[in-house]
Formats: sequence, C-alpha cells, structure tokens
Amino acid sequence: MSDILSQLGIDWKLFLSQLVNFFLILIVLTLFVYKPVLKIIKQRNAKIKEGLDKAEEAGVRLKEVDEIGKKKIKEAEFTSIGIIKATEDKAKTLEQELAKKSEAKQVQMQKDLQENYKKQQEEIKSAVLKDAVELVKKTIVRTVELKPEAIDEALIKKAVESVKNE
Repeated sequence: MSDILSQLGIDWKLFLSQLVNFFLILIVLTLFVYKPVLKIIKQRNAKIKEGLDKAEEAGVRLKEVDEIGKKKIKEAEFTSIGIIKATEDKAKTLEQELAKKSEAKQVQMQKDLQENYKKQQEEIKSAVLKDAVELVKKTIVRTVELKPEAIDEALIKKAVESVKNE
C-alpha cells in the first residue's frame, strides 16, 4: 500500500501529520468557534421566534383592542342617540310647558283687560251720573226760575239746552 501511495506522490507520514493537524484544528474550531457560533445562532433563533410569537400575540391583542374599540364606539353611538332623544323629549316638554304658560299668561292678560275695561266703564258711568246729577240740578234751578204754571215740555227742553250750552 505504501507503493501505491508513493506512486501517487503521497507521503504517508506527511499525510498522517496533516490528518492529525486537521483533526486538531477540527477539535479546536469545534470547541472555540463552531459551538459558540451555534450557541449564538440558537439564541438568535430563539429571539427571532420569541419576537415572532410576541408579534403574533400583539396582532391578536391589536385585533381584540380593535374589536373593543368598535364596541365602545357603538356603545357611544347608542348613548349619544339616547342623549339626543332625551334632549328632544325634554325640548318638546319644555316647549309644551312654555306654550301652556304663554296661554295662561294670555288668558290672565285678557282677564286683566276685561277688569280694566269694566273699571273704566264704571268710572265713566259714575262720572256720567255725577254730570247728570249736576245737569239735573242746573235744569231744576233754571226751571224754578221760570214760572211754575208755564212749565211744560218745551220750556224744560229749552232749559236743558241752555244748560248744555254752558
């Protein structure tokens, strides 16, 4: 076998020493390079996997938060619709109350006007009666000055006319 190796140009001692050197380098590289690099790669893979898991979890949570947000928006819409309806109802009630108050005030004003009108009529009546009494007094005084036998309708009318003209 050494003949075959020598014909091929391979020195078995040199080959053996290179083989030993190769295995020594292989052991050194395995211990000091390959295993630390493999460890770093595993750590990075673990971190990447953890990051992907967290990203998935964040995506799920984001969907949950999005759904919760949509629910809250719907609730807020229903609440706002309820508030608007309640406000409209209050506005209608207030409008009705104001209309009733306005009508009551108008009725009261009409009553006050009627009372004032009656008072004015009574005042005018009493003034007319007072003036009538004065008129009758003056008329009687004028008629008494005339002769009592000659008193008749024409004279009374004439006395009244003279009092009117005064």
